[in-house]
Amino acid sequence: MNEVLLFASVLVGVVTALTQIIKTAVPHLSKNYVPLIALCLGVLVGAAAYPFAEGLDLTARLWAGGFAGLASTGLFEIGNERKGSTGKFGKVR
Repeated sequence: MNEVLLFASVLVGVVTALTQIIKTAVPHLSKNYVPLIALCLGVLVGAAAYPFAEGLDLTARLWAGGFAGLASTGLFEIGNERKGSTGKFGKVR
């Protein structure tokens, strides 16, 4: 499990960059689909990174890619500055 988390932490930067490229390349992409796109990209990058993770089997690399995809969405949202409110509890007075 430690190897999977270590590999996911390496992949998270790559997946974040690829997700951002897709978001800027597709102008009318709904923000609701971004986590799903990041998850799919993470799984694909995890599967394609065979030369860099020879000690992990395919299943472990897919899990690491999935973790990296979901973590990349959270990582981007932490750095993203929000303006306005999202509901009745978040109203700015």
